[in-house]
Amino acid sequence: MTAAVIVLGSSSILHAQTVVISPEQEVVIQKYVTEHTLTSVDVPNVDVVVGTALPETVELHRIDAPDVTYSYVVVNGKTAIVDPGTRKIIRIMN
Repeated sequence: MTAAVIVLGSSSILHAQTVVISPEQEVVIQKYVTEHTLTSVDVPNVDVVVGTALPETVELHRIDAPDVTYSYVVVNGKTAIVDPGTRKIIRIMN
């Protein structure tokens, strides 16, 4: 008697979403966060690096500038630009 085992699987490829901030946006964002300083919030057990999703307890602040759809926050002493839809850090400004 022969037994056959068929393994069905799917391969999933994770794609890192690359966020492109134009040089013009970079200048506008840098100027905005410099002029609108925030107090740093301490968030234990959170690595402030690109790709980290910030918890809902962290208040995001909208960058009120033309053609910029991002928010920012200062977490653990680092200014982070955040995609408000995913709450993921897309850039560290320090």
